[in-house]
Amino acid sequence: MEPSNDVALDIIVTNVVSVFRTRCHLNLRTIGLEGNNVIYKPEVGKVLMKLRKPRITASIWSSGKIICTGATSEDEAKLGARRLARCLQKIGFKVYILLCLFVLWFLLTSFFSYEPELHPAATYRIKTLRSTVQVFSTGSITVTGPNVQSVASAVEQIYPLLFECQKTLV
Repeated sequence: MEPSNDVALDIIVTNVVSVFRTRCHLNLRTIGLEGNNVIYKPEVGKVLMKLRKPRITASIWSSGKIICTGATSEDEAKLGARRLARCLQKIGFKVYILLCLFVLWFLLTSFFSYEPELHPAATYRIKTLRSTVQVFSTGSITVTGPNVQSVASAVEQIYPLLFECQKTLV
């Protein structure tokens, strides 16, 4: 089987992760007691906060670092991060957002490195796109990048290489 030029790839974004810092120290106990929809995990040193619209889950650390997962678009991730920051401001923290976005999805998704003792996936970094492709032996692929366009370009770049390596069913 050879990849043809008229093959259309259906790229489906299933998870956009936003990472931001609040630029202030956060008291996790206060957030756990006064926040809504929170799970305080003192043994791990973080608080989980869930929002309904947009549907995201945030991991909050006392250092001020927050990772929001579950959004399905960049706009939704930004809105979720802003809503989360507003929730923290209402509790009494002086939160300022410094936001970075990473797009993740599991799909046939730029230098390969493979160290099975450290990680089960082969990693392919594309420096020009600032994207990383992780290829697992199961066929699952994870692509991370700063925006949807760079992730889509990474998929288009890596697909012909991966297509040649696929197993043929006997």
